[in-house]
Amino acid sequence: MLSIDTIYIDGRFVTPHGTEPFDLHDPATGAVTGRVRLADEEDARAAIAAAKRAFPTFSRTGKAERIVLLHRMADAVAERRGDLLDAVIDEYGAPVSRAAFMVDYPVNVLHEAAELLADYPFLRRMGTAEVSMEPLGVAGLITPWNSNAGFICGKLATAIAAGCTAVIKPSEMSARQTQIVTEALHAAGLPPGLFNIVTGRGDRVGAAITGHPDIAKISFTGSTATGKAILRAAADTLKRVTLELGGKSPTILLDDADLSRAIPLAVSAAFMNSGQACIAGTRLLAPRSRLAEIEALAKAAVEAVCAGDPRDPATTVGPMVSRTQWERVQRYIRIGVEEGAVLLAGGEGRPEGTEGWFVRPTLFTAVRNDMTIAREEIFGPVLSIIPYEDEEEAVAIANDTIYGLQAYVLSADTARARRVADRIVAGRVLINSLAHDPKAPFGGFKQSGIGREYGSFGLDAFLEPKTLLGEGV
Repeated sequence: MLSIDTIYIDGRFVTPHGTEPFDLHDPATGAVTGRVRLADEEDARAAIAAAKRAFPTFSRTGKAERIVLLHRMADAVAERRGDLLDAVIDEYGAPVSRAAFMVDYPVNVLHEAAELLADYPFLRRMGTAEVSMEPLGVAGLITPWNSNAGFICGKLATAIAAGCTAVIKPSEMSARQTQIVTEALHAAGLPPGLFNIVTGRGDRVGAAITGHPDIAKISFTGSTATGKAILRAAADTLKRVTLELGGKSPTILLDDADLSRAIPLAVSAAFMNSGQACIAGTRLLAPRSRLAEIEALAKAAVEAVCAGDPRDPATTVGPMVSRTQWERVQRYIRIGVEEGAVLLAGGEGRPEGTEGWFVRPTLFTAVRNDMTIAREEIFGPVLSIIPYEDEEEAVAIANDTIYGLQAYVLSADTARARRVADRIVAGRVLINSLAHDPKAPFGGFKQSGIGREYGSFGLDAFLEPKTLLGEGV
């Protein structure tokens, strides 16, 4: 059984001061596969101190040096692709069809940061002033379990590009993936203290990071409830905060859509990453004039979704990450039935032939936008069809949510789809596509977050503008 009993501080693997053990599981079977020793508040403080010592020197490095570091990091992570692929499948339960993207993404995001850095204007002339973009200081990076390596490398890449040092608190449920990424980044030979990785609970390590006066910047991806707690804790020292939080993304299916193309895309938008995605299109807004046709096609598409062995290439929906998450999804399915939604496919329980934390891909119809399953983020493979009368009502329903992270518009008329997309209150709107562009900003309106990640907007968030005026400027 795997045992992980080190964290990474000041360029070294060290034994945590914390002593709490945490079991790791194979979500496809529920079996315990390992154990990690969790860090505590003292470990977090040691990591912050190391990052603080490294900051004065690293913050004065130039673009060229940081670009070299980022490419070295990318190459080192790429060297561990096979190990990381196994961990993503066995520890997280990602289907092999998805896992390949999940292990290539962290490599790509490091290279992307280097490319962005090459052309980023740190010095800008504005009127008679010179404005320099200065690194904020030590960044606290708090990452979730649904794309562990991607979030660690993505946030760290941006911090390094900006000239910040970092303390990373990844999810304890992803400790095997974290260990592999940490070993790879260590092999890249970065200066001690530049990055530190401290695996522990949010209420201990995360809280120590968000409340520490030597942390200048917080970047967090996770639930809206936790994001609010982080924002409150960061207020005392006025930390700069980027929050990428929950979503309840609408997929607006316009009445002119080619359903043979649109329905598979809508189901893929809902069930991506086994439904454990903040951008999942879990509300399918369907024109009432074509509702029966849409219901029949969506039912067939959901029933054809393969939920099972993550190593089977035919599988597109793997298990939930934990028993707690499985129970959460089961509860929402029960609530949907109790509140009067009509179950078209799936339902409570496990798919036939599975034993771990698998959920039956589920489709509801006759859903009203005031129902719980239309309001709250489920984070599992559950799709709700919400009928609408006309385009005006579709836009109103789409925007009637506390969230505003992502949305999808499907139509045979791209000009019409663009007009609808322009009216959706969301950080990203995808038209007839599931595309991702790492150069474009990502983040949410309303309670889906604060600030943006990726591209120049993401880099801006780790920097502070300083104005110089007067003689010699």
